[in-house]
Amino acid sequence: MRTLIARPAGVAFAAALAIGLPAATLVAPPAPLAAQSGKLDSAVAALRGIATMRADFSQTDRQGQRIDGVMTLKRPGKIRFEYEKGVPLLVVSNGKSLTLVDYEVNQVQRWPISNSPLGALLDPSRDVKKYGKLMPTSNSNVMSVEVRDPKRPEFGVITLVFTKDSSAPGGWELTNWVALDAQNNRTTVRLRNQKYGVSVSDSAFTYKDPRRSTRRKR
Repeated sequence: MRTLIARPAGVAFAAALAIGLPAATLVAPPAPLAAQSGKLDSAVAALRGIATMRADFSQTDRQGQRIDGVMTLKRPGKIRFEYEKGVPLLVVSNGKSLTLVDYEVNQVQRWPISNSPLGALLDPSRDVKKYGKLMPTSNSNVMSVEVRDPKRPEFGVITLVFTKDSSAPGGWELTNWVALDAQNNRTTVRLRNQKYGVSVSDSAFTYKDPRRSTRRKR
């Protein structure tokens, strides 16, 4: 089996799960507080408006290693990152905890959603409005929101990037994000071919436990 992610980098790769912020966007002066509040509301509305979504993704770490796959999301709090053939990793959330499954070494690691930068994506009502900060952009059709809890730096930082799109939930489409975990591991994720309102079974957020000879689903 071909492995594209060195160990233990695979764990950091999955835990960070970040999408790249275009460098050219961070050039305008800060927006007034009222404008920031309004755009933060827009970001929350965009995230809350996603009942289900499926999208192709490209994930890149700070060494430039890239892998592709398919992301499936379902509210509340469920997400699955299915990697391309040859990558023996799976990242899945059942709504309560985020799990990294490594089928090459038969290991399973699990941590609360809130302890990951992905908490901002999976629980926008808690994180984006309270801990979000609008980042300056030079394009009014691009919105960049950095989310961090200053009292809990171990939870990491995620920067969500949206593009204005009237056909997307809330009028803004989540196109990419950048995540930085507590170990300073940076991950970039870019979405494409987003599809909303797709039928997604809860069984999509289960996994085969490689530690069990029966491979019973958790």
